[in-house]
Amino acid sequence: MRAGVYVGGREVAVLERVGDFRSVMTYLPGAEEGDLVSLTMPVRLESYLWDDQLPPIFQMNLPEGYLLQVLQEEFGPHVGADPLALLLVTGRNMVGRVQVAAAGADLNRPVQAVEVAGLLRGDNSEEAFAELVRAHAVSGVSGVLPKFLDSVVGAGDIGGQKKVSWLAGRHILKGSTRKLPYAALNEYLCMQVVSRVVPSAHTEVSDDGNLLVVDRFDLDDAGRRLWGMEDFCSLLGLRPAAKYETTWERIARAVRDHVAGGEQRRTFERLAAMVVLSHALRNADCHAKNIALLYTSRADAHLAPAYDFLTTSVYAGYQHNPPGISFLGKKTWAPGKMLARFLGTSFGVGQKAQTELVEQICDAVADVVPAVKARMEDLPGFRETGKRMLLAWKEGLEGLRSERMYGMGEMRGGEGFEGISAPAKLIGERRVVGKSPLLGER
Repeated sequence: MRAGVYVGGREVAVLERVGDFRSVMTYLPGAEEGDLVSLTMPVRLESYLWDDQLPPIFQMNLPEGYLLQVLQEEFGPHVGADPLALLLVTGRNMVGRVQVAAAGADLNRPVQAVEVAGLLRGDNSEEAFAELVRAHAVSGVSGVLPKFLDSVVGAGDIGGQKKVSWLAGRHILKGSTRKLPYAALNEYLCMQVVSRVVPSAHTEVSDDGNLLVVDRFDLDDAGRRLWGMEDFCSLLGLRPAAKYETTWERIARAVRDHVAGGEQRRTFERLAAMVVLSHALRNADCHAKNIALLYTSRADAHLAPAYDFLTTSVYAGYQHNPPGISFLGKKTWAPGKMLARFLGTSFGVGQKAQTELVEQICDAVADVVPAVKARMEDLPGFRETGKRMLLAWKEGLEGLRSERMYGMGEMRGGEGFEGISAPAKLIGERRVVGKSPLLGER
């Protein structure tokens, strides 16, 4: 099986499977220097042979979890477990300027009913296979929550919520789940804090708090795929499943390898802010797939806006999770003076800048606390989750300001946390290994 690789809508390379566990990508003769598919795979005459089913930049865009389940239910045996087949389904809707489809495909041509019918009959049409995804808006965007790229023009009724206006392909839609109630609202409120500290993705949330709309930042004002986007799993050559297995030290080295000149300092300052924000908000989901670079060439790579911040500790099964990425060999919410030492030595952010950053984060949280409380009043079902969020934020900020870390004393605006009653105890689902759910009760 082979596929065409497109950059900015133009076919620049061919991707092929070689045997069962190897793949090769070859740039076409007309590819130019700026047509690079990945920062780690610049344009050259020699093919790139990868000892895996797909190179990392393409693995980055494979569906996982909920999206993979949707694909398997929708397409069944037509998809199977072949990564390249999955990529042909989701490849048109990859985030960033890179797309994958059948070689020679017209990426702007709409889905034809006859092609869909042919695929369902079992016709082995890669073109139909690649275009069918446009009818379902399935993408390779991965994560804890169900996500889709919108493919509707104008206003629409999203999931039974009030109508929200959006433009075709300019947003990522994210929903909550039964195990993660109000996760969309949780992320929205976290992003309100993050946006006050570092450049971040713009988000809106539905009135009932269960649907998040995230503006895509890989497009220009006209909706064109301007930026290449590559997360740090791809940049470090890791499979997506290894997203928690890297370190901030390795990420720092990758920044030095791929981010040029003065942009390096800005990148390290923003990464330092993301580390401290994750500790303040108790976001255990800050992993290598949730940090990325944007670029149009190797000379202008820079850190993507922050995205996917969530207070994970408020949910059963996640309340004891440590930070997603380690530094100095540890994953802990109470790193003590190690945090300041690490940010200074690896990111070049001095002690004064760090204390100013902590103060800025405290002010941002104080600004958003009233919005959390307002949502708790408007949405009774969110009250317990909201309580847990506020208590987690309070614990995170107090830990940062304690004598064991930055020794900054009491926080301005701390009165916003007063009067919060204890939430109900989190109880996870009890799972009995080896017992079939089909067996009757005794």
